Order: sequence, then C-alpha cells, then structure tokens
Amino acid sequence: MSTDAYKHWQDLEVCRPGDVPPATPLMWLAEKHQGHADRLTNRLLAVDSPHEAERGTSDDALAVLALREAIRREMEYGRGAHVRDALQLGATWAEVAAALDIASDEARALLRAWAEIQRHLYTASEERGEQPLGLSAEQYAAVLALTELADDEPAAER
Repeated sequence: MSTDAYKHWQDLEVCRPGDVPPATPLMWLAEKHQGHADRLTNRLLAVDSPHEAERGTSDDALAVLALREAIRREMEYGRGAHVRDALQLGATWAEVAAALDIASDEARALLRAWAEIQRHLYTASEERGEQPLGLSAEQYAAVLALTELADDEPAAER
C-alpha cells in the first residue's frame, strides 16, 4: 500500500464495516480502532483532570463497533485459507483442530465452506469477464481432497 493510500485511510471516516476498503492492512484497522477506543476510554477521566484529553463521542463508539466487525470478518475470512495452508504443509486434521480449539469435523466443515465460497467467487468473476478470484475447479477438487484425510494423516511431509 502506498503513502497516499495510508493518508486516505487515516482521513477516512468508518461508520460501518463496508467503509473499509478491500485489502486494508490489518495493522491499519487496529491502529484506527485504537485511536477511537482511546478517546472512549478518556471519557472515564475526571472532569477536572489536569491532563488534556480528547473524549470519545458516539461517532467513536460507532467506529469502534464497525472496525471491530471489519477486523472480525477479515480474521474469519482467512481461517479457511490458513487451514488449507497448514494441511498442504503437512499438518494433520487433529493438529489443525487443536489450533482452532474445535473438533476435526468442524475444521473440515470450515474448510469446505471456505472452498465453496472461493469456488463461487471464481465462477462469478469468470462469468463477468474479470480475472478470476478464488479457486479453479482443479484447486477446489484439491481442497476437497484434503477433507477426506484421516485425523492423523498428513497430506505432505513436513
């Protein structure tokens, strides 16, 4: 991301998760969130506090909510890709499930759901004549094959 993009981000008012541009770095989201959260925390300072502090408003509270939701979505979105990566690099379903603190079948369902979304993105972008995003038919099949592995069966050597 460029310096201009960062400047634009700093000036951008976020009122809903959709206000966050695609591919905004997570660090930028966290930084903006922290600024709003700090102002909200400043509301707890005594009125006669000797320290000058900008106090939060409802806009700050709404921005915190919107930014937290955008961060949550970004983190959630990446789960399937990281599950796929872990498996392709030799982790087992048991290890993936432990890392997510869920059952192996839940981890498999998470990967399947992610793969279906990625496959839909691919076909939809292809139909619009755009450069395809997501999983091709071959990539989709490869991801689904990972879901067939036994809990302690690695897909690859580490």
